[in-house]
Parts: sequence; C-alpha cells; structure tokens
Amino acid sequence: MARVTVEDCVLKVPNRFELVMVAAQRSRDISAGSPLTVERDNDKDPVIALREIAEETVDIDELNDALIRGLQRHVEIDEPEEEQQDFEMSVFEMGQGDADQPMVAVDALAMSQENEDEAEADGPDAQVGEPANTPDEQVGEPDDGKIEET
Repeated sequence: MARVTVEDCVLKVPNRFELVMVAAQRSRDISAGSPLTVERDNDKDPVIALREIAEETVDIDELNDALIRGLQRHVEIDEPEEEQQDFEMSVFEMGQGDADQPMVAVDALAMSQENEDEAEADGPDAQVGEPANTPDEQVGEPDDGKIEET
C-alpha cells in the first residue's frame, strides 16, 4: 500500500494540530489493545492511526472526546447533587430549633471572635494567663550568693 501523507488526512481533519492530537490519541488506543480497522501491513501504530483517519474507518468525534477526557485533570461526577441536598436539609434542620435556645455553632463563632478581639487589644507581646516575671523576681529557691560544693 502507498505511504500515508498528511495531505490525505488533512482532507478529513482540516486543522493540522487537531490531526496530530487525534492521530496520537488513536495511536495510544491501538497500543492499549484497541482493535484495528485496517490491516497492519507491518506498520507502526502512528502510521496505522493516520491510515485509519485517511480511510475514515474511525470516528473522529469519538477520538476527540477520548482525547479531552484523557487530558482533564478534574473529572466531574454527578453525585454532588445528593450531597448538596443533604447539606441544605441539615442547614434547614439546624434552623428549626427552639427560638429560646441559641445555636451552638453561632455561640462558638462568637466566642472565637471575642478571644481574637482580646488578643488584639493586649498587643502582640502580651501573653494570656499570669503576668510575666520581672527580672527582680526569681523563680525557685533564693540565692544567697553562696556557691554549692558538690
């Protein structure tokens, strides 16, 4: 059989870049074990892919879809709709509590904001708890100036 030229394939896929991408995808499919639609004739996978494209024995739209799926990093799954409904339902149920009883989440948020406000008011060097020791104060036993012998 005659050699496949790019001109034969450009008639089927007008954009040369797209032709290269589609042929590479088909070549990967052939390497992965996909059945051939033309005879091998001792040709390598890229040549077989180009011959299949030129003879229109493969669906180019299918190859484009497979190419896009292969290059996607994030694949969307249809399951988040159920999770969104569950989340909305739990938020709705949280709001159904007794009006006299405050919500725990709101109290926790308010307390954390109060703690942050207090920390900012004390300044960056202030420590929470007991005041810092002054140099006059000594921690532990008083020192009489005597050196202990061991």
